[in-house]
Amino acid sequence: MGKLRADQLYLGYESMMVVEELDLSIPQGEITIFIGSNGCGKSTILRSFARLLQPKKGTIYLNGKDIQKQPNKEVAKKLAILPQGPQAPEGLTVKELCYYGRHPHKGIFSKNTEEDHQMIKWVLEETGMTAFADRSLDALSGGQRQRAWIAMALAQGTDLLLLDEPTTYLDLAHQIEVLELLKRLNQEYQRTIVMVLHDLNQAARYADHLVCIRNGEVYHQGTPAEVFTEEMIKDVFSLDSKIINDPVVGSPMCIPIGVSKHAQEKKMMLI
Repeated sequence: MGKLRADQLYLGYESMMVVEELDLSIPQGEITIFIGSNGCGKSTILRSFARLLQPKKGTIYLNGKDIQKQPNKEVAKKLAILPQGPQAPEGLTVKELCYYGRHPHKGIFSKNTEEDHQMIKWVLEETGMTAFADRSLDALSGGQRQRAWIAMALAQGTDLLLLDEPTTYLDLAHQIEVLELLKRLNQEYQRTIVMVLHDLNQAARYADHLVCIRNGEVYHQGTPAEVFTEEMIKDVFSLDSKIINDPVVGSPMCIPIGVSKHAQEKKMMLI
């Protein structure tokens, strides 16, 4: 199973440093969710783990080896990434999209094998997309389209799935639909899933391991019960809140009260 960790990682864009001295290990076989305010570095860290952003300094290890020194094809057999707002050619069907996920396992001129066909059949079934296999992505609802992209990522046959805000732009029903699918894939097939979420209560409900990022650093990490506190909400999101138990699943749940007095005073000083 894929192992992913960062050692003294520095990340940034041009001359702006976003993350410094990051040490982080992703628990195997669990759902890890990054939370934090806008611009704190969550997506930057996820992009670096997927090798979409090269570190300024430090090392990301995949299965104990520097991910930057591993061939692209070998990395793609171990790790799949679903970025924000993925785009596909117009008219592409769900099944055609899924076959793109098989490219790391094929040669340049290789034809689809029986193994490829069986994998596509499986991912369509697991994501509930069999009935939509021949339908164009353009004709799908937001939730269906996101499930199709997850099916493509699954088709890579990797142990690690990285997803950057997979519920963005979806209504609440489709958000839960996608998160329940990911939870099932984790529980039934031991996929290690790492994602960025904005909704704090959804993060607390679906995470095994929460990583709270503030100003490019790990503010706190652990189980939702360990991380999800009124102090964390105030320090990271500048909100006063009340933390209660979710009446359905028992996970911690944030009831926002309002912008904290300290944050208001700081804002007034900047005006």
